[in-house]
Amino acid sequence: MRDAFVEELTLLAESDFNVVLITADLGFGVFDEFSEKFPNQFLNVGVAEQNMMMIAAGMALEGKKVYAYSIGNFPTLRCLEQIRNDICYHDLNVTIIGMGGGFSYGQLGMSHHATEDLSIIRALPKIKVLAPGTSNEVRGAVKSLYESLGPAYLRLDKSKHFITDESFCFQLGKAYKLREGDSVTLISSGGILEEVVKAADDLKERGIFCRVLSMHTVKPIDIDALKDAAINTGGIISIEENSIIGGLGGAIAESCFEYGIQPNFFKRIGLDDTYSSIVGDQKYLRNHYKMNAESIVKIVKGLIEK
Repeated sequence: MRDAFVEELTLLAESDFNVVLITADLGFGVFDEFSEKFPNQFLNVGVAEQNMMMIAAGMALEGKKVYAYSIGNFPTLRCLEQIRNDICYHDLNVTIIGMGGGFSYGQLGMSHHATEDLSIIRALPKIKVLAPGTSNEVRGAVKSLYESLGPAYLRLDKSKHFITDESFCFQLGKAYKLREGDSVTLISSGGILEEVVKAADDLKERGIFCRVLSMHTVKPIDIDALKDAAINTGGIISIEENSIIGGLGGAIAESCFEYGIQPNFFKRIGLDDTYSSIVGDQKYLRNHYKMNAESIVKIVKGLIEK
């Protein structure tokens, strides 16, 4: 996902000198080509994420289209006040890149597990919140955010699932359907989509046909997709590598009540009201916290049987 982001941003920077990339002492090797090609459009502020956000705000006020990059929690939770007061309040053209969403940096422990960022950033006014599930969606998100106005949060992780559908077209605020089915709708945000697709393919062999939606845009969420899922499938299950409180599952639940959408059942899969207090790679932590393909299959079977 990171490589897809850098490649698309490079293309934008070539045609628009107002595109600026700021990093907080990260991306060595990854940003070498970008910094060499566009020395006046690249800035490494060092280990100073809060300062990075204030610099981004200042540059945006001068007409720049700014992309501020750091690892997971650091450009979001550490910088919450700056994002709220400097960027969102002034409705600035700053896209915050949170690399390493969910358990991407699982071995580094809880401080590097980005499991509340979707929930917290979504609560800020004016900001768009995106968590693409594939590299294809990352490319589409970068293009769409460039063309749109205002602040945005783009959460990336290290998953490598691809969409092979030649008709794929990214639309900001519109879910992408990867599988069709009427037994249940599985809705995910972020790279955990790969686990959801595996689960759906397994369930299909058991006679359970799942609609799979990649809700790459958590805010604004696709209300039409939720309505259609509630009417034409047996129920809705959200899956996210994030706290179940306030993230994708929260956004779906709020929207259903707000718009009178009534699925037959609704279930959130994600991190419960707890800290991810153990360490391990992304796959290990997904397994431990029961948000892997096998766990999704068990949950879906249980709900269908009821």
